[in-house]
Amino acid sequence: MHHTYNGMAAADLDGVVWQKSQHSNSKGNCVEFAALPDGAVAMRNSRFPDGPALIYTRDEIAAMLLGAKDGEFDHLVA
Repeated sequence: MHHTYNGMAAADLDGVVWQKSQHSNSKGNCVEFAALPDGAVAMRNSRFPDGPALIYTRDEIAAMLLGAKDGEFDHLVA
């Protein structure tokens, strides 16, 4: 059984603008991000736009982006 500790239904995030990478494929296999009014950042799976959204602080997103830019996660898609 899985437990959700951080998140909410993406459909409950009214008025946010979701953005996905221009590198996303035409099948919609990507994640999308949205800046929230309180400064947090939401992330959801584009294939399930009304599904769950995980909520992160800007510092958490910045750390993930820096790691991605440095190639720390390349082994996950190799």
